[in-house]
Amino acid sequence: METTVLTRQHVAKLVKESGNDRFMDRMIARLQEAFTAPDKGVSPTRDGFLRGPGNTAILEWMPHHDPGRSITIKTVAYTPSNPGTFHLPTIIGSLTRYDDVTGRLLAVCDGILPTAIRTGAASAIASRLLARPDSRVLGLVGAGAQAVTQAHALSRVFPLEQILVHDIDPDHARSFADRVDFLDLDIKVVELAELESAADIICTVTSVGVGDGPVLSGTNLRPHVHINAIGADLIGKFEVPVPVLKSAFVTPDHLAQALREGECQQLEEGDVGPDLMTLCADPETAARHRDGVTVFDSTGFGLEDHVALDVLLELAEEAGIGDRVQIEHLPDDALNPYSFQ
Repeated sequence: METTVLTRQHVAKLVKESGNDRFMDRMIARLQEAFTAPDKGVSPTRDGFLRGPGNTAILEWMPHHDPGRSITIKTVAYTPSNPGTFHLPTIIGSLTRYDDVTGRLLAVCDGILPTAIRTGAASAIASRLLARPDSRVLGLVGAGAQAVTQAHALSRVFPLEQILVHDIDPDHARSFADRVDFLDLDIKVVELAELESAADIICTVTSVGVGDGPVLSGTNLRPHVHINAIGADLIGKFEVPVPVLKSAFVTPDHLAQALREGECQQLEEGDVGPDLMTLCADPETAARHRDGVTVFDSTGFGLEDHVALDVLLELAEEAGIGDRVQIEHLPDDALNPYSFQ
């Protein structure tokens, strides 16, 4: 029995052959289908441990169980020092899939690109529900790798005309336009105050440290602004001020996880609205909040990774791409581990 392995070269080829836009569109569509499916499977709260200097990094495992069919587990490392010190992405991970009946390893895949794209796709789905349909100005607080796919995904579902960028690292802010030149949009580096006062949609995608937030001032936001809060992924780490959250309609992707380590950790459970999957099934409720401040608390959870791997495996099968290797020792005699001899 063999395991399908999709390397970085395979994933890059699949995305290039599909095209950035078609790949993102497919991810958005498949996530929307999964969020509204009657049988969504089970995504337990992720777990992990702190690591790195001063416990500023983390390694987590994010599972999803599709009973009777498969289990997907992503192992992901968040290391904010990576770009500056090692020239590596802040988020590094891998995806694995197991057969639910036998436990056999079915597939192994890069988790870096799928994580970035499915995170952008989730924001597109939430924003399509909660932001004004005519939103034309996107504000990005943080201009790293995640900001690229946030901008890309939102450009697929809104008539964006301009992206305002703010980052405490001037080099990140200046280079952003080159990294998203394929979007053919007006990119402007601005101070935070200008971004907050002009943006219809804001995405906070920062590596702010525990206890160092928030990254928004919240003092001059547009009355209808929708915020996708992406960066909170540790206890004590958040990007949005409490007064903004308390005045807003807040929807998390995974309630238990968001209350523990997302923006919702600053709130009581009663202050939090329905989760994104519930809102997808009831878009009228979302639409009623579009004229006020809304927040999507995006912590990322296993179902999103499960869908992302589905998309890649489907594309790989269609294109005949991927390696098939024997990773697990499955002896001829199941009762004798030395039977390979």
